[in-house]
Amino acid sequence: MIENALRFLSLADANVRFVLFGSLLIGATGGLLGSFAVLRQRSLVGDALAHAALPGVALAYLWTGSKALPVLLAGAAVSGVVGVLFMQFVTNFTRIKADAAIGIVLSVFFGIGIVLLTHIQRAGSGNQSGLDKFLFGQAASLVDDDLKVMSVLAALIILVLALFFKEFKALIFDPGFLQTLGYSTRWIDVLLMGLIALTVMVGLQAVGVVLVAAMLITPAVTARFWTERLGTMVLLAAAFGGFAGVVGTFISSLAPRIPTGPVMVLVATLSFVVSALLAPQRGVGARWLRERANSRRESQQHFLRACVELQEKVEEARPLAVEELSIEMGHSPDKVRRIGRQLERAGHVERADGFFALTETGLAEGLFVVKSHRLWEHYLFYRAILDADHVDRPADEVEHLLTPGIIARLEEILARERGIDPAQIVNLHGTGSQYRRGGRE
Repeated sequence: MIENALRFLSLADANVRFVLFGSLLIGATGGLLGSFAVLRQRSLVGDALAHAALPGVALAYLWTGSKALPVLLAGAAVSGVVGVLFMQFVTNFTRIKADAAIGIVLSVFFGIGIVLLTHIQRAGSGNQSGLDKFLFGQAASLVDDDLKVMSVLAALIILVLALFFKEFKALIFDPGFLQTLGYSTRWIDVLLMGLIALTVMVGLQAVGVVLVAAMLITPAVTARFWTERLGTMVLLAAAFGGFAGVVGTFISSLAPRIPTGPVMVLVATLSFVVSALLAPQRGVGARWLRERANSRRESQQHFLRACVELQEKVEEARPLAVEELSIEMGHSPDKVRRIGRQLERAGHVERADGFFALTETGLAEGLFVVKSHRLWEHYLFYRAILDADHVDRPADEVEHLLTPGIIARLEEILARERGIDPAQIVNLHGTGSQYRRGGRE
């Protein structure tokens, strides 16, 4: 194993260089076009096109009797384009949805391809062996001429993608705007599907019909976790795809019997799992931390609001017992103590002998939360959105989201339309406003 690793790292073996470069090319181009397929909600188009290419491979061999890669890929490209046009025809001129059209193309063309391959295998010409590598891929069979063909296809894909990047971007995010510029969204979509078909052709020999869709989809969805910009996503998807190609080739080189294509897919999947867990904005971990922080913030604001409203009730600013806060908040005493300790560390409350007292900053924050709650109650009621006895729960949910700018806007609306003095909003519950105190059902 160590010997194989050193042989890979030295790149002295021509076969290693061919497989490495081919895998890198497949991963990078798959990531580039996969980004557009995923955002266009055509993730399985690559899978359908890969299966649609199989009859073209078989027909090209039957017609020419040659197994040269340019000949077989030409047949695959023609068959793939026919598959694209058939999908477009089904979706544009029938009531069948795109997902059903993809399923039809995938199953029908793949069935035709299997029938043709079976016929070739039984023909007995002796030259047909090896066509089945297009089913499962065989990266180790790549030679210099194959790489030249794949490089030309990849260069063509990148060139067209660079020329029509803005059009593809508009097609994904705003097709109506694209039409106002005089472009046909139908033909731009066909062009995009054609590029995806060429990308599938690049990966057919190494990854195969069955797994080529994974190299289109997985790097793109992995990149989506890390960015909100299309250009960055395309570059990241190419990087993730290239990484899967390089690492997959290295792992497969450690043992001769490990196929490169499936290992590439597994590496891409591992990148997806890591990104899904650890991405800073869209990852599961980051989302859990945000939800935890939001939950803690809401609990603390409920605590501060309960303190302000209890002080209103007793009409004096005095320390409040845990039991009082527990009843007002509807939480257990242990939870109240835990929240109180968090606020004490933040400098919003002071604790002594089981009693909590608001500090100056805690009082200001509590008054802001109470004001947010009651402003929203009044807004819902005076705009006839909810009755007076139904406004407490919605206000309780929204109060944590109201910014100072929104509060100022609500004050302006209520002062102009209802003559409510914003300075008295905090005291409205004590003036016969008919609203129940927040925090209790």
